[in-house]
Amino acid sequence: MSLPACPKCESEYVYQDQSLLICPECTYEWNPQEPDEDAVIVKDANGTLLSDGDKVTVAKDLKIKGSSQVIKIGTKALVRRVLDKKDHELDCKVDGVGEMMVTAKFVKKA
Repeated sequence: MSLPACPKCESEYVYQDQSLLICPECTYEWNPQEPDEDAVIVKDANGTLLSDGDKVTVAKDLKIKGSSQVIKIGTKALVRRVLDKKDHELDCKVDGVGEMMVTAKFVKKA
């Protein structure tokens, strides 16, 4: 069974002690069952948690800033990264448009 690397120092010498994983190099202890406190929590229009690699659809028509182009409702997109920003949390590849940043409240998980 392969254990994940330490989230603090990226050491591969992690060992398990009951329910905790421990890094001998930086002495960091964590429970792999608990959500990471550093993880970015972003939810779509329905309140579903989004993560990297999710496929989403646009929930309403979106005007592209600085362009006359519009992303129509139902357009599919692939979330490349979820970012911790106030606005435009999703770095997406939108079908027919290309790479762009999208606000999470305007998409639904497919």
